[in-house]
Amino acid sequence: MNAIIDVAGQPEGKSQTQIIAIYGKGGIGKSFTLANLSYMMAQQGKRILLIGCDPKSDTTSLLFGGRSCPTIIETSSKKKLAGEVVSIGDVCFMRDGVFAMELGGPEVGRGCGGRGIIHGFELLEKLGFHQWAFDYVLLDFLGDVVCGGFGLPIARDMCQKVIVVGSNDLQSLYVANNVCSAVDYFRKLGGNVGVAGLVINKDDGTGEAEAFAAAVGIPVLAAIPADEDIRRKSANYEIVGRPGGRWAPLFEALGEQVASAPPLRPNPLTHETLLGLFKGETVGRGVTLTPATESDMCGSAVLTRPSLEVHYEGA
Repeated sequence: MNAIIDVAGQPEGKSQTQIIAIYGKGGIGKSFTLANLSYMMAQQGKRILLIGCDPKSDTTSLLFGGRSCPTIIETSSKKKLAGEVVSIGDVCFMRDGVFAMELGGPEVGRGCGGRGIIHGFELLEKLGFHQWAFDYVLLDFLGDVVCGGFGLPIARDMCQKVIVVGSNDLQSLYVANNVCSAVDYFRKLGGNVGVAGLVINKDDGTGEAEAFAAAVGIPVLAAIPADEDIRRKSANYEIVGRPGGRWAPLFEALGEQVASAPPLRPNPLTHETLLGLFKGETVGRGVTLTPATESDMCGSAVLTRPSLEVHYEGA
């Protein structure tokens, strides 16, 4: 799998592609961030490929005004049954200079999402990934899931750097810390992937995400405010990262940061240290873990029953 995104092996004369994996808790705003970031970078003259690697297949929906595009895995299955070959036009679609596609995944209960990711990248290779000429390839990965497929970019050096998206809440920073732990673990094994930084989405100014970034040793690349204008437009599948628009400076600056931020080795936090970033009343510190007993489990006194074990003479 290393060869799938081996940018060092690109054809002579082709500029090196920056491949960046974006991780975060489900629903934290990765797709929103990526849609607007990729759109802005394309308007700045960059060649951008956005690949959704979430089984929900919703990375590109905002980019395409709410429309879903056919996924690589589903299209490949249909074409195979029909005896046909998948072409680029079947799975890759464009809007205002952004190229975008969805890997897809299995239906609920019908397969492994991580295995689907692996299969999707195998299909990308068959479609000629090595020959594609992009300045940036942005990969949208679900950070909640820890199985192998979702960790491919980090474990197999398939990208140069990782960006985490989080907010000022414990669960999203817990996921961000897990991603930092994975990067640190594979760096110990000789890997090269680093964390470029944190994007704070729905920032309400309470500061926990900023404190987290400082504690693990990564920069804050952008803080997207919890603003009603952004919420409303995103709900209507509108791009807010347009040149000349109200939010243009924010996404222009984020694009520059994404391009230039170096891959760093983070210092992941222990769970207790992560909890320490929040006020006690926020995360319920002071609660004691009381061990349960057999009586508690049975709802009454435990009856001692005679053993059914058979003892043989001379045994």
